[in-house]
Amino acid sequence: MSTLKRYSMSDASEIANRAAADIERKLRSQPATVDVVNVEGDAEYRAKDIDILWLRRLDDGSIKTIKIEVKGDRYYKTGNYFLETISNESRGTPGCFMYTEADFVYYYFVDERELHILPMPATREWFRKHLSEFKERKTSTPVGNGEHYVTVGRLVPRHMVSANVPGVKILKI
Repeated sequence: MSTLKRYSMSDASEIANRAAADIERKLRSQPATVDVVNVEGDAEYRAKDIDILWLRRLDDGSIKTIKIEVKGDRYYKTGNYFLETISNESRGTPGCFMYTEADFVYYYFVDERELHILPMPATREWFRKHLSEFKERKTSTPVGNGEHYVTVGRLVPRHMVSANVPGVKILKI
């Protein structure tokens, strides 16, 4: 059984915008950064669920592009991540966590300014193996004209991810 939590589209957008802005600022401050490109509005990257391209200079002088999916969250005190398994329940579209082609999910708790860097696809592979262990939850977001869509995900204790997935990093920004 699943509990339905309701969000407004403006709340969701505000959280996403704050998360992206804070993360972009953090990436730009890194000495190895060549460029930070927000591709949220690009259909090609949206289809791959990639929000930011971080171009960084490696020690050998070459430039590497790191693909990042940003997830903003305000529910730090729960101790969980909400990992999306179904983006739109009525359409049956897969959730971003299940298909993102990003190298990392930057899961950001906006109020605490705490960034959790989850390496992909390692985090997704671990999550899939343990999916049935986590509580399912649903969120409802209005899209106008009385319409809404329901997103489905799992509540995953943060400590379990850091204990079981190598390379998880947590930073205050």
